[in-house]
Amino acid sequence: MKIDRLIGILSILLQRDKVTSLELAEKFEVSRRTILRDIESINMAGIPIVSKQGQGGGISIMNGYKIDSTLLSSGDMQAILSGLRSLDSISGTNRYRQLMEKLFADDVTSVNADNHIIIDLSGWYKSAIAGKIELIKQAIEQRHLITFRYFSPNGESERRIEPYHLVFQWSAWYVWGYCTERQDYRMFKLTRITELAITDYDCEDRAVPKYVSDKLRHTKGEIKATVKFDISVKWRIIDEFGVDFLKYDESGNLIMDFTWSDKQSFFSYILTFGNNAEIIEPSEYRQEFAKLTENIYRKYKT
Repeated sequence: MKIDRLIGILSILLQRDKVTSLELAEKFEVSRRTILRDIESINMAGIPIVSKQGQGGGISIMNGYKIDSTLLSSGDMQAILSGLRSLDSISGTNRYRQLMEKLFADDVTSVNADNHIIIDLSGWYKSAIAGKIELIKQAIEQRHLITFRYFSPNGESERRIEPYHLVFQWSAWYVWGYCTERQDYRMFKLTRITELAITDYDCEDRAVPKYVSDKLRHTKGEIKATVKFDISVKWRIIDEFGVDFLKYDESGNLIMDFTWSDKQSFFSYILTFGNNAEIIEPSEYRQEFAKLTENIYRKYKT
């Protein structure tokens, strides 16, 4: 989305003295022409962007410039300000407020009554993950390995990874990196991490593959299953996975093909749908899930 890109561009310009259009194009995976149009949009909103050609050139915000944000009339820029302000909700710091103060003359700590866009990315467990996010960001910037204890359906384990990305996906925060134990790239949910620490060891000089988001893939996919959902939960399927994956059977039920990390967490997810979900394939998962629900029934029957 353009607005997401504008937020990202302005955030980068606030943190760096100068950046090239090629760098921005590569970062946001768009053409240089698109970046130049974005810069023009920011200029039109009242924030002066200076562009210098040739060696040592680049794009920057005019030195010493401050603007009264009440003069901003662009809807895009109001959304940008809200987006930048919301970034503090992730880290639990005032870093982005301080960055904005470099640009804006008035108070940027409060949300105006006429601002209709409020973005809060912190989630319910802000206090549990804010410190982890900051520490992992530091490790990524310094290219140092991190260690932690991880809790998963398969039990507890000590992990040591090269962190490369912080990912907000599936309504939760994850760190994505190279696990030295598994010798492969893995995703780890921050709320399941304890005893997180930065080591003095540098990350290996390796060719890191591009992170690819897959809506139907939970971390490193190990199992595959087909599930039938009652049409009454269509709203939830759309909410969690979008409309592109919708398939129907002859009776109008929804059919979904899943790739999941492990059976235990997959079964836990299916249980949240009550009797509105049914595992179709493979047959052994149906049988195991049936035993699980029978055990639950017996526990509550007695």
